[in-house]
Amino acid sequence: MHDLFVKFSILCCLVSYGESARILGVFPMSAGSHYILDYKLMKGLADAGHDVIMLTPYKQENPPKTKGNYTEIILDGFRESISAQHKNLDMFNMGKQNMAFMMSAFINMFAANINNTLSHPKVRALLSSNEKFDAVIVEFFMADIMKIFPEAFNCPMILLFSVGPNSWINPSVGNPQEISYARHLYSRGNNAVPMTFFERTINLFYHVFEYLFNNFYYFPLCDEILQKAYPGAPDTKNLASNVSLVLLNSHTSLYPAHPLVPNMVEIGGYHVDPPGKLPKDLQEFLDNAKDGAIYFSMGSNLKSKLMPAERKKMILNVLGRLKQKVVWKFEEELPEKPDNVLIKKWLPQQDILAHPNIKLFITHGGLLSTTETVYHGVPILAIPVFGDQPANAEKAQYAGYALKLGYHDDNFTEENFEKCILELLNNPKYRENAQRRSKLFHDRPMKPMDTAVYWVEYVIRNNGAKHLRVAGADQAWYEYYLVDVSLFLLACLVVVFEISKFLLKKVFLVVKSKLSPKQKLKTK
Repeated sequence: MHDLFVKFSILCCLVSYGESARILGVFPMSAGSHYILDYKLMKGLADAGHDVIMLTPYKQENPPKTKGNYTEIILDGFRESISAQHKNLDMFNMGKQNMAFMMSAFINMFAANINNTLSHPKVRALLSSNEKFDAVIVEFFMADIMKIFPEAFNCPMILLFSVGPNSWINPSVGNPQEISYARHLYSRGNNAVPMTFFERTINLFYHVFEYLFNNFYYFPLCDEILQKAYPGAPDTKNLASNVSLVLLNSHTSLYPAHPLVPNMVEIGGYHVDPPGKLPKDLQEFLDNAKDGAIYFSMGSNLKSKLMPAERKKMILNVLGRLKQKVVWKFEEELPEKPDNVLIKKWLPQQDILAHPNIKLFITHGGLLSTTETVYHGVPILAIPVFGDQPANAEKAQYAGYALKLGYHDDNFTEENFEKCILELLNNPKYRENAQRRSKLFHDRPMKPMDTAVYWVEYVIRNNGAKHLRVAGADQAWYEYYLVDVSLFLLACLVVVFEISKFLLKKVFLVVKSKLSPKQKLKTK
């Protein structure tokens, strides 16, 4: 009876918002992994009966059949422009760079993309139109300027963030910056173990550097781009005051526990679909893997063909000695490929991970890949390169379902590569931990997509849900961290000390004068 009541309550929540809302999704970023998240969310909202419009560089060749309306505004030329930029960009070498270089490189790359977005004829026509929207969803990834859209349409702003809570997104809604135990995105080390004094000092440095970098470089750059496109527009930092909801692509089965303010909601895994049917050749290849199979992919942004020849040869040497079959997502054929290795330019990753013969996933450690492997309970060998990949790999290793072997680590040798693979294949604890994490991943009151739909509808239903926004979101950093109060109290302490010192000195002199021997009478 209790289970029936719970199911009925959830169903009521899902259908309580009966009216169709008009929702604009602003996703100008040309990156395959990000597009997956963007499209899945908008399709999910359309499936729930809403009228969604998606601003994107990607075109769906087969538009989805949904209960609501799904419309695309295609940013023509964006994919070609970004592809041209990426053609000469070796992301394998980016991981060697320091934090300052990484941040400036990413910001400059995305600044060009944002500038092209605001100057695009379709965007200018949309922003100057009399269109009405109930909410605007913006992917928040170095795209603060995109907050101009909800400002222009005078409707609630919902941010979709492709990772978990961190210093990029926390200030938007006043979420605590737990510098003492939550490592910065660019920090290195085990993300779930309490930091040492030295590590906490370095972590503080990362946050201070990021704050200064944003205020003296990033935000002025954003304001320059925005004012050029739309003179008189509000400052970029002031656009943040309208954030009604943040949808985080995270979950506690993937991330260490973090505090979340009421209008921050975790929906990690909403992009994962139930397993589908594999192509015939892949199905037969995996079915015939009597000793199991390994899936190897470095994601959609990293091009494996750009690896140095000696690195590719080393990997092939190890894979060729394994008794397991290997499916490797690689952009071109390898002439010295061993017989147990199958090369494909594109692979249905989720469907492969669902195959019962898959024993190991060798991955770059991207969050989507990590999420999908936890969904299916498959252990991983993470070979992180840049961005959030090292942090994801460290979290997975600490959780016990992965080993990490950094692409740029000095110990990435043929011997260690093979040693890691064999350890993961032969030690059952990694699969057991992966299965345990998978159980945590699936143990939720609602499916991730249902959670996303519910909260988007909640914000619309409650006119922006301003009651969920904490006051700290509107405070300056020195107010939020009580720096002004601390300085005031310190100043008071100094004043009290000086006054006390002055009074004690006076009292001491008076007492001393009274206790001193009387002058001898002068003799006649």
